[in-house]
Amino acid sequence: MNTATPVFAESPFKIAMTRVRWRIFSYMFGFGLLAYMQQKSLTVAAQQMMPELGLTQMQVGWLQQAFVIGYCALQLPAGVFGQRHGAHRTMMWMGVLSFLAVIMTPLAPVMFSGQALFVALLCAQLLLGLAQAALFPVSAGVFEAWFPPSRWAFVEGLQTAGLGLGAAITPPLIASLMLVIGWQAALFWTSVPALALIAGWMWYGRDTPRQHSKVTALELSEIGPASHATVDSTISWSRVQALLLNQNLLLITLSYILMNYAFYLLSNWCFLYLVQERHFSVLTSGLLASVPPLASAIGAGLGGALTGRLCARFGAAWGFRLIPLIALPVSAVLLIVAVSVSSPLAAVAALALCFGFVELTEGSYWGAAITFGRSDSMAVCGVMNTGGNLGGIICIPIVAYLSGHGAWDAAFFIGSGCAVIAALAWLGIDSSRIIGLEGSAV
Repeated sequence: MNTATPVFAESPFKIAMTRVRWRIFSYMFGFGLLAYMQQKSLTVAAQQMMPELGLTQMQVGWLQQAFVIGYCALQLPAGVFGQRHGAHRTMMWMGVLSFLAVIMTPLAPVMFSGQALFVALLCAQLLLGLAQAALFPVSAGVFEAWFPPSRWAFVEGLQTAGLGLGAAITPPLIASLMLVIGWQAALFWTSVPALALIAGWMWYGRDTPRQHSKVTALELSEIGPASHATVDSTISWSRVQALLLNQNLLLITLSYILMNYAFYLLSNWCFLYLVQERHFSVLTSGLLASVPPLASAIGAGLGGALTGRLCARFGAAWGFRLIPLIALPVSAVLLIVAVSVSSPLAAVAALALCFGFVELTEGSYWGAAITFGRSDSMAVCGVMNTGGNLGGIICIPIVAYLSGHGAWDAAFFIGSGCAVIAALAWLGIDSSRIIGLEGSAV
């Protein structure tokens, strides 16, 4: 008689506390959370930076654009680098360079002034974008190696929830600190925790479960065949060119471009919208601006879990499609509601619900990309996230220009249209067809 303890006899909580894969996940979660704190702190600090440094709202938009350009430009190269050199080394360098880029912003006014200061701030944001480009493509490869396929959408959704938490924490934290110690000290001291995370990852992180001395045979059996999977570390640029012609990848990238117009509108501009258009105070806006990203965190976690269940019931093709087909049109309606209601608090509620519905789809996007990308998942996710950040590159100057001229409504209406088209693109995405094995289905 077999007396071994069944894999599922233990509670999910105990598995999470004792399995190495969930500790590896916690590092990916932490990198994502801190990355979004690093990214979003500028949009809050801008309220003090503009009068103190003589910056215009359009210039703040260009600072955001510099980050997104760097972030977008290196998505695919970072994914290829991650496949070739491994997640452990890649994430370590990403963390170090991100920390250096963040502290450049509060230090720049000490060393520069006038036009030179603006150029230094641009360079700092560009470096931050370049440094953080590897985060999500490489995280996708980590999740592919460390978790069974049935959990890919779930862990992607949970990591995205960490981003939402980081974005939710940032406005009230930075706004409160700015009022006490100023924007420079606020940005500097909130960057310090990243050093502990980087050191922990250098010590504990590994590329695959079989490289980690703490992973047991039981855990390898729980992960299943994924524990034997390896990324294509010999990936060539000719292989990348072939990936770029895949229909699934082209359509999911197009959809992600359009979805991310709405995402960047909500994540980057809520604080200034609440100050300028809804006339809340800085501190109140900092608190209220945390509500939409908090809703996005809940939406991302819930969406990842639901996507996994839908895939188990309907298969990969419709399992990944269903949530975007429903959630994105709902978010389009909520964007219009947010700028149409007369009550400022009702607008905040609509923005929060909208962000939650947008982020319901993250598990679908990233889980689908890993599913049909497989051994090329880092490169595939790099291509998709290049598209996602093209959405930001498109969004930021449009919103900066329109908001600077008091036309916030137009910026939101454009986002509504983008969300609807992003949903329609999912009708052509069949995640059951693995790249290179298009005749097969999962």
